[in-house]
Amino acid sequence: MEIRIALEWVIAVVLVSLRLTPIMLFSPLFSLAKIPVKFRVLFTLALSVALIINLNISSSISPGDTAALMSAVVYELMLGGMLAFGISTAFAAFQLGGRILDIQMGFGIAELVDPLSGNQDPLLGTLLNLLALTLFFIADGHHLLMRGIAFSLEKLPIGGAVTAWNPQILGAQFGLIFIYGMVIVAPVIILLLLVDIGLAVVSRAMPQVNIFILSIPIKIFLGLMMLAVSLDFMQPVFAKIFTAVFQFWEAVIQ
Repeated sequence: MEIRIALEWVIAVVLVSLRLTPIMLFSPLFSLAKIPVKFRVLFTLALSVALIINLNISSSISPGDTAALMSAVVYELMLGGMLAFGISTAFAAFQLGGRILDIQMGFGIAELVDPLSGNQDPLLGTLLNLLALTLFFIADGHHLLMRGIAFSLEKLPIGGAVTAWNPQILGAQFGLIFIYGMVIVAPVIILLLLVDIGLAVVSRAMPQVNIFILSIPIKIFLGLMMLAVSLDFMQPVFAKIFTAVFQFWEAVIQ
């Protein structure tokens, strides 16, 4: 009897860890901070044990039921992947906005290596991502994250049956990337558009002036100045982006 109880507890820890693994390993919250993978794995196991103890979580799957166990593994990985997707799309909005600014301001040639994917990422996109990550922790977003995970364990017990989620929820979350990505950089884009129009007029009036050479420092200076000024008024937008993460979680969990 004691061995059976121990095995069920181990199964519960493993299933909870599988739900947390996509969030801890693949979401920008931990990859941008360059936290070592070994630490994230140990932290995931420790957090799983803490959640099981505090929420009195137990597994009803028999250790000998291989089919049910495999189904539970697939279910937890799918659910964890959906939760991680909600976080990734929020930070992808900042990445998209930074990419647009890099193209418009001339920073497209300077890129940084993303620690999550190993790909080349835009300079300003990485800057906005780091700023968003800082604001997320300052606003106690990590506490809301833990509460959301606990809420998912209460609403959807471990080892549930694999279900299909509404594709409209995924489509709406994808749409947030483009909407909020444009909203974040909209003041800078408008300013750069006016600068381009002004430079075009100057080019027609004074053809002997090399407008292309002059436009690069002008657009960089004005773009960075406008970005710094507009970020002071972007706190409501940042709050809506982070709120959209937990609204997506709620839609997935229900």
